[in-house]
Amino acid sequence: MTADDDVLRALIAHDEDLDRCGQSIWVGAEPTYTDRMSEHPQWLFDALGDDKRNCANRILARLARREKGAAVLRSVGRQYSGEPLPRWSLGLYARRDRKPVWDGPPDPLLTKPDSSAPPETFADALAGILNSAALSAATLDPPLHHRVVFRADGAIPPTRVEQEPLLARPSVHCQHVEETEVVDSLAEGGTYLVCCHDQDGVLCVELPGIREVELFLRLLDALSTAATSIDAGALILAGYPPPVDKHVSWMTVTADPAVIEVNTAPVARTAELLQQLRQIDSATIAEGLASYRLQYNGEESDSGGGGQITLGGPRVESSPFLTSPHLLPALVRYFNRHPSLSYLHAFESVGPASQAPRVDEGVRGALSELSLALELLGRTENPAPEVIWGTLAPFLADPSGNSHRSEINIEKLWNPFLGSRGRQGLVEFRALRMGPSAETIASVAALLRSVAAMLATHPCHDPLIEWRDELHQRFSLPYYLHGDMQEVLADLDKVGLGLGPPLVTHLLRDQDLVMAVCELGETNLEIRRAIEFWPLVGDVATQERGGSRLIDASTSRIEVRLRSLIADCALSDWTLAVGDWAIPLVEAEDAAGKARVVGLRYRSFVPECGLHPTLGAQSPLTFCLSHPAGGSWRITLCQWDPSGEAYSGLPATIEEARARRKARCVVEKLDNAPTSLIDPPGEAIGSHVVDLRWR
Repeated sequence: MTADDDVLRALIAHDEDLDRCGQSIWVGAEPTYTDRMSEHPQWLFDALGDDKRNCANRILARLARREKGAAVLRSVGRQYSGEPLPRWSLGLYARRDRKPVWDGPPDPLLTKPDSSAPPETFADALAGILNSAALSAATLDPPLHHRVVFRADGAIPPTRVEQEPLLARPSVHCQHVEETEVVDSLAEGGTYLVCCHDQDGVLCVELPGIREVELFLRLLDALSTAATSIDAGALILAGYPPPVDKHVSWMTVTADPAVIEVNTAPVARTAELLQQLRQIDSATIAEGLASYRLQYNGEESDSGGGGQITLGGPRVESSPFLTSPHLLPALVRYFNRHPSLSYLHAFESVGPASQAPRVDEGVRGALSELSLALELLGRTENPAPEVIWGTLAPFLADPSGNSHRSEINIEKLWNPFLGSRGRQGLVEFRALRMGPSAETIASVAALLRSVAAMLATHPCHDPLIEWRDELHQRFSLPYYLHGDMQEVLADLDKVGLGLGPPLVTHLLRDQDLVMAVCELGETNLEIRRAIEFWPLVGDVATQERGGSRLIDASTSRIEVRLRSLIADCALSDWTLAVGDWAIPLVEAEDAAGKARVVGLRYRSFVPECGLHPTLGAQSPLTFCLSHPAGGSWRITLCQWDPSGEAYSGLPATIEEARARRKARCVVEKLDNAPTSLIDPPGEAIGSHVVDLRWR
């Protein structure tokens, strides 16, 4: 740790706070990275692509060189609707105590192999070593002599296809997965099949589906010894995913639409998570990838793949959500009462049609049912895991009932429909953008751990708030999200779980939202991008079959914020006009003093397919600000370069992107203030946002 590593020091202090309150909450992250300069489909919307696969190979190799003694596993990945085969998944399997799990030939990703070995020769060597390790093993009869079958219970394994047809099964990497997870039917019955073959001149071994870590480690040791004994220059380990527990870690690099996703190995401390994330950042940056995108007009967005964070325990039975049955219900209540936890670090698409809607963004009336569900759950003493899951799963889902697409995702808590993958005691927070840095991701992880630790010892029993229109009005504006986050941080301070200033700086996201800051006489004007809740085009159910869904992103929302630069300037005298509409400014006050705030909603472009086909674009957006004593100004907010010139290319740096955003805001001093203003129609006026689409 360097002397100026304030974030790491703050995370160490946070970990110590959780230790003092007796909370063990493990955390994992899913950072995603993209080639922000590429406009190839694999980096914009497609999940798979040759360039992406090659890039992932190099990233995995960089990470593997840092993890001495780890095994490189090319396991079968997830199967998604509409895709013919499971996706690829590259992983690093290691012991947490740093003892090696692999001492055999390296994967060819790490070295250029100088020799190979016949699969049959390797199979013979492996069978002999397994037998010497008290595992009953044999090679299959020809023509499957390159396959080894073994059992761990002392029983004699079958060796003829006539006895067991599954011995002749094809590669798991070439099979369509019909169920929710890939299952090794042979292994379920205690018979383990190891398939050896040549892959582009390199010996490849497909591992069986083993559920016990000890047995899997014994197999890795036997494979290592066998490969070394026949002088194999390299070895590919593929096949079924490996088992994990508190003693081993498994980090994967996988494909997702537009991005490469890295699933970190869960850890007990956020300081360790930060170290992991920094190593991943280093590897991805070296390959030209980024955690963010810069649009032509200077808008900043995340990688496009999100940045989910998962909380749980070192093993299923020690998950805090199962050892403290009141924790998850309290978390649902607390998130309902603090929208900043949902929106301040949200990705571009939020709301009911998003990939991670809030529980109160669904059908009206569902909140009363959720309130009853939480009350009945609270009356149950020590509810079993299946009761917790069964009570809350119907509500923690998107409008179509998809439990994977939920802000608080509990599909891996105790889900009976996902096999072993569904009973892991995990809660995933999905409504999170990919943080711009490892420090931001770790800060958000520390926030979620602190909130969970607080609620485990001080449960929230407060009733749910029916926010109604207030949710998408007030809490669409950064001003109020920051205020709400400050309330969350104050709650943590009260129970001794407060987060240090370096973490708070990363939590109070702001700079990527700022569009313009300027002085109008003795008043400061700040314009920020606000949250717009883009609607789905069509219905949710018919779009569930695809990997992504069609939304109408043509509506934009900005926040206009006024602050006085001197003590006696009356903010109440300011007038904001759009055309002949007098826009009401909302009085507000925070630690920085008094302010006037309002949101403006408008159509920024006409989509090829979207809502309101007769509504034209309202860009550039022009509004006037006037003060009786200070003068009047016209502000023109353009979507593109005001000169009409095309940008030479994507911004090279964040600084260049912010300069482009600043240039898009043109401020002009006026001789006279607008006159003959009228009030907007009632339909256009919300509590904090005025919808200019009614003009």
